[in-house]
Amino acid sequence: MSLKPKAPHPLGTCPECAEPLESGDRFCGACGYDLSAAAAPEPDRPTVPIALPVDWPEPPPRDPNSLTTATQHPGDLPGTDSGGRDLPTLPVRIDEVPEAGAPAAEHGSSEHGSSEGDFTLAAPDPRAALQAGSTPRPEPAHSPEPTPAPEPGEARKLCVACRTGQVDGDGYCEHCGHAQPRERDHMEEELPAVAAVSDRGLRHHRNEDSFAVASAALPDGTPAAIGVVCDGVSSATRPDEASSAAACAANAALVAALPRGTHPQQAMHEAIVAAAEAVNSLAEQGPDSGERDHHTNAPACTIVGSVVAGELLVVGWVGDSRAYWVPDDRTAPPARLTEDDSWAAQMVAAGLMSEAQAYADERAHAITGWLGADAYELEPHTAAFKPDRPGVVVVCTDGLWNYAEAAEEMARIMPADASGRPLHAAQVLVGHALDGGGHDNITVALLPFSLPASGAGSA
Repeated sequence: MSLKPKAPHPLGTCPECAEPLESGDRFCGACGYDLSAAAAPEPDRPTVPIALPVDWPEPPPRDPNSLTTATQHPGDLPGTDSGGRDLPTLPVRIDEVPEAGAPAAEHGSSEHGSSEGDFTLAAPDPRAALQAGSTPRPEPAHSPEPTPAPEPGEARKLCVACRTGQVDGDGYCEHCGHAQPRERDHMEEELPAVAAVSDRGLRHHRNEDSFAVASAALPDGTPAAIGVVCDGVSSATRPDEASSAAACAANAALVAALPRGTHPQQAMHEAIVAAAEAVNSLAEQGPDSGERDHHTNAPACTIVGSVVAGELLVVGWVGDSRAYWVPDDRTAPPARLTEDDSWAAQMVAAGLMSEAQAYADERAHAITGWLGADAYELEPHTAAFKPDRPGVVVVCTDGLWNYAEAAEEMARIMPADASGRPLHAAQVLVGHALDGGGHDNITVALLPFSLPASGAGSA
């Protein structure tokens, strides 16, 4: 969602995840942290300047015969050891280096000798260190153990950046250190009657969209294609988990209901209810502690799905994810099949703004309906259609339709062979959004629609 620039937040960044904040934010847009619980930043305390001039002590004189530069030697400064006794005065040799094997000079027995358990170490002579540098260094007593080799049957991926190093268990290249793309950064799936593609985009640090596709059959054997797309609400906590849970739950409900003879439109309604319950269950406990953190918003997402079975086309949605109809014959008019649950849609429906004015407002994409424990009320929307010609159904998140909002724009960027190559067409649509800036996560599923063999469809 594109918003006008705002003044910076007093905290600057989120104390929990370091995400940049904007003026007026009460929750972090990335992790949902309650910013009101964060302590205000401490005021700046500038360093007190030192009064000038400073009376620094004179450095000690340098001995021309010394190998060091103005270095304090033992006995130059008064001091005591850990027992409170005066430190001994040990001479430092500057004349000759004792030959190897020569007995060390005795320093005599002092008060702090062996009777107290202490011992002294003679100061090393720099010249001895120079001579010792020419002698071979002894081998360490214990050599480090070699890194265990991977199991023979264990396949390790190559780095996508350098194509040389292998990827470790944390997802980084062992050769160049490049972070590897996560599995959800780009996902694709193709079935005989449906295909979907999801991409992180160019601005977000993770992909909070999700999708699920499946094939099923009605009791009479009529094949049915299922496509569900969900968009996590970024201002909520764990939006990626919410979208994944909702898509999986809705898909599973449709796959189970259609073979039992449930009408596709009723099955879609029940699938959205099942998706809502799956998202609500995430709010019952936190990701690690097992208890919900009441300083964060509950996980939430939007949903849109479609079922193509025989001559029937069914869509269902909650939120601002959309479904479009694009006929194969591009001379026929395309259509948008859903109505957004958003501020802009409400303004247009109330006659307060034109569609162009509403969607140009910075509040346009504020949603009024979503799946989640914090939702006001769950109102699944469903609709059934009987197209009179072949075409393709597009179900997508706002990461795509932001760059092709009108049905005519969606039809214009749709490849002509979309019905025969749905995965390729979905890739083209995602590429269009990326070329436009990729400001949001992008997810789209395409379901080709063909008339039954009898051709008895009605408009």
